[in-house]
Amino acid sequence: MVAQVCASCGKPLPARAGRTGRSSVYCSAACRQKAYRGRQQAGASVNGLIEDIGRRVKELVPQPASVLYSGVTELSASVAQLRRIARVARDSANDSVTQASAGQASATPAPVTKSLLTEADFAALTESHRREIQVHCYRMTGSYDDAEDLVQETFLRAWRARDAFEGRAGARTWLYRIATNACLDFQRRTARRPQRYEPLPGMNHGTGEAPARVTWLQPYPDDELPTAEKDRPDVAAVSRETLELVFLAAIQHLPPRQRAVLILRDVLGLTAAETAEALDLTVASANSALQRARPTLRDRLPGQRADWSPAEPTDAQRAVLQRYMTAVEHLDFAAMTDLLSKDVTLTMPPNPFWFTGRDALLEFVLPNLDPASPAFLGHWRHLPARANGRLAAGGYVRRPGTNVYRAQVLDVLRFDGDDRVVEIMSFEPHLFPAFGLPLRL
Repeated sequence: MVAQVCASCGKPLPARAGRTGRSSVYCSAACRQKAYRGRQQAGASVNGLIEDIGRRVKELVPQPASVLYSGVTELSASVAQLRRIARVARDSANDSVTQASAGQASATPAPVTKSLLTEADFAALTESHRREIQVHCYRMTGSYDDAEDLVQETFLRAWRARDAFEGRAGARTWLYRIATNACLDFQRRTARRPQRYEPLPGMNHGTGEAPARVTWLQPYPDDELPTAEKDRPDVAAVSRETLELVFLAAIQHLPPRQRAVLILRDVLGLTAAETAEALDLTVASANSALQRARPTLRDRLPGQRADWSPAEPTDAQRAVLQRYMTAVEHLDFAAMTDLLSKDVTLTMPPNPFWFTGRDALLEFVLPNLDPASPAFLGHWRHLPARANGRLAAGGYVRRPGTNVYRAQVLDVLRFDGDDRVVEIMSFEPHLFPAFGLPLRL
């Protein structure tokens, strides 16, 4: 590995222009995808992944520091993959022992099925589909935490049903079916429904209409997304649109089965027959659910596609993000005001706070940033991030009397063109590690 070059093709990496945060390891999305496919092939078996980790360890060199950082970053990704495989294999083995014990205790022992997959082979197979299955669970639930749990539930159910597995070629569809039904079972248990934000006593929320309140909505780190094939830009476009937070909030208004049909048909591209089979419906019922879901979703989305369908952030928007972080760190109220659109909105899931309009937002925020105010929270620092295709900022606060900056909030921004922030969604900080952000500075 050479410092400041792409880990895939060896070409020089683009200049970072003073930006902070994690360095890019690849020069383009195509190189990232090539490396991803290479890791998938290397990790097709547990032994292959262990050999790959051993090779990466031998390639580590302490100097220069940028080379060591890039090497450790690549190694940690492979180790994390092996840890996930080991966890699935362990859970599968434990489940086998539990089922065997239950069979021995039963008056009529359960029949023993013969499987060609060992726990390790099964775990390696499911790991190759983990990212897309987790994204599917995230679309179904709108929650990163719930999606992580449902992936584990999906793999455990798949292990129990492994005798019905018909081969590697059908693994993807098979896992999607299991994951969808795991999500539907989860939603039946929780029975969550979006509400409207309610006014809080003594608080100026602005003059705009109260937005929908989806208390369980969470952001999703861009680094965790599956990378679309470079010759399928349509796939990448659909992925961006259907992971936008506005879309995720809107789709939560659909009944769970309608939501599942719409995702399987319009996002994953399954046929009506495949969707009906996955959900144990008739084809007519699946088509009927889709016909009801589409207009409901359209009614919940902004009228203009550009208002919610994210494009790749521009250099101008990145500059606005940098100015946003600098303004907060310097407690520069005038600069903050200049960066916000007049009709900016702020929501803070799962908290009940919401504001429509710049004046109402600043009335709430500024006392927390004024050292002379009794409500002064402390001094801020930020690190840039990416969530759901948008630019984001991880905010850290050093409270008065302390010397450590602790994770406080993840702000996900939406822009009006290139020069104004039109929406801020602020999320709680426990997800910082998923975004590659430390919990303390």
